[in-house]
Amino acid sequence: MAHYTHLFTPLTIGACTIKNRIVSSGHDTVMVEDGHVTDQLIAYHEARARGGVGLIVVQVAGVHESARYTAHILMATDDSCIDGFARLAATVHEGGATIFGQLFHPGREVMESRDGSSPVALAPSAVPNERFRVMPRAMSTAEVEEIIEGYAQAASRLEHAGLDGVEIVASHGYLPAQFLNPHLNRRADDYGASEENRFRFLERVHQAVRERVDGAFVVGLRISLGEHDPTGLDEGIARRACVRLDELGLVDYLSVTTGTSAGLRGSDHIAPEMSFENAYTAPLAQTLKELVHVPVIVAGRINQPQEAERILLMGQADACVMTRALICDPLLANKAAAGEEEDIRACIACNQACIGHFHMGFSISCIQHPETGREIAYGQRVRARSPRDVLVVGGGPGGLKAAAVAAQRGHRVTLHEAFSHVGGQILLAQLLPGRDEFGGAATNLRHEALRAGVEIVTKSRVSAQMIRELGPDVVVLATGARPYWPALEVMGEPVVLDAWQVLRGASPPPGHVVVVDWRGDWIGIGVARLLRARGHRVTLCVNGYAAGESLQQYVRDAMLAALARERIAVVALVRPFGVDADSVYLQHELTEEPVVIERVSAMVLACGHEASNELMGDLGATDLQVVAVGDCVTPRTLEEAVLEGLVAASAI
Repeated sequence: MAHYTHLFTPLTIGACTIKNRIVSSGHDTVMVEDGHVTDQLIAYHEARARGGVGLIVVQVAGVHESARYTAHILMATDDSCIDGFARLAATVHEGGATIFGQLFHPGREVMESRDGSSPVALAPSAVPNERFRVMPRAMSTAEVEEIIEGYAQAASRLEHAGLDGVEIVASHGYLPAQFLNPHLNRRADDYGASEENRFRFLERVHQAVRERVDGAFVVGLRISLGEHDPTGLDEGIARRACVRLDELGLVDYLSVTTGTSAGLRGSDHIAPEMSFENAYTAPLAQTLKELVHVPVIVAGRINQPQEAERILLMGQADACVMTRALICDPLLANKAAAGEEEDIRACIACNQACIGHFHMGFSISCIQHPETGREIAYGQRVRARSPRDVLVVGGGPGGLKAAAVAAQRGHRVTLHEAFSHVGGQILLAQLLPGRDEFGGAATNLRHEALRAGVEIVTKSRVSAQMIRELGPDVVVLATGARPYWPALEVMGEPVVLDAWQVLRGASPPPGHVVVVDWRGDWIGIGVARLLRARGHRVTLCVNGYAAGESLQQYVRDAMLAALARERIAVVALVRPFGVDADSVYLQHELTEEPVVIERVSAMVLACGHEASNELMGDLGATDLQVVAVGDCVTPRTLEEAVLEGLVAASAI
């Protein structure tokens, strides 16, 4: 811990002292029931509090009935919320962390309703939202005053529940930012028409909250410095608003981020994926910190304690948001404080199970750490009553996770991998453009298994006879999958490769290459980009409405932008049915009409995988306890493999 001269020092915010400068920021967990705190949400935050985080900011709580931007938002509009927040606060305090709540109104940024119908969204003016295609209704002056009072009442309830403070959310284009933004605020009353008037809503919200809570109760602001959108809130206006609140003594701290929910490009900054530079927002925070007297917290792909320490050392901020890093490893703070950085499971910013789950309406988790969001069932390792000999066949993500968990529970575990390195398809994924950080998942899972005491044997192809000779008590099959080749009409001697062959070094002949993508994920796009970088003209043919259709939006946006910049043509809604020496034959999925691409040098297939499950059949007649996980059950993604490894090993 000696080399962390700043990260593990206390930070005073208002009348509150936080034990260190690691922050879990407010983020929707989809662990809410009818607007109330649940046991699942409490267990989720308890894990991070006990893991050593200094400050937990709970996800947004609506301050008015019109604030329901999703069907699973917390609400603080009546006293029924107090009991749940009180239980949450007590649990977080017992774990040693400070806890703030978020006060929230989305304005026009409404994603969904509770029953599937389109709700009425309120905003300063009737200016539509581009991303969700919402046309809001302009608020009356009476409604503005009613919502300001809602902020004050919600703050009072959270104070009564025992939280240490609240954070008013003006980030990502939500209601306070809409009032500040001249592109969106076209009002002619006291809340519009000039910058001073446009600031009035945010000022009166802070004044109302301050008047309702005790002086020791912390009041902060979260705001985007720049929204990366043509009609987004100007960075200078946002900065001036922060300075004004500071001068008026209305704010105890400022939490800085960037981006907006309103558009595709701006929303990518809400949870920036792995193509974004680590800690890229720190310079923004510094520009504000130099102007204000209150602490400044910064968010933006800070996933290692060393990065956070550097930001603090350079004076760019006073504390660092490490939310996704804590989703991936709730013990990050304790490990860093103990000098165990190598044991930290680093976030790879894949977005699949964290914000990806949120966008699908499921409880958030992590593809590397599926215990996240499942703390009640799997948060604590239960030691096995009778240690057993466990043989894991396959060193991909499912096998590594199963081996680690089984060993952590006290079993004697040996893992056999046919190739020279463990990691499975992760080792191929990391070779794609912009996906090198994905390889961290293999490093993390391998380290977890070794640290648990798993014996790993590489270059060892396991047979049924070998298993019988070894005589384990339990066999975990994690033999993965191989590329799937669809049935094609092949005429002549065309060059046809699959994505794995390209990634392992196979080179198509010079010229135009057609990549056929069935999964709609990062493989087809990645191979197309790789071939383009090698000098080929590339056409990507997908069977969905667009490339990357299966990916989380922010990841998809980055990849579609890359396709556009690199001039890779995309043909949508087609399936392959044939190939000859210089043409690829496809069929339009909706019309069934032929689509022919001529003057082609090669076709590359990214058509998914088929299970490598022969060993499962060979062991079918034995008395061994055999359980299969991951792609050998049926091909899916790393997320399912790791989750099934956890579940299988927890049951041994």
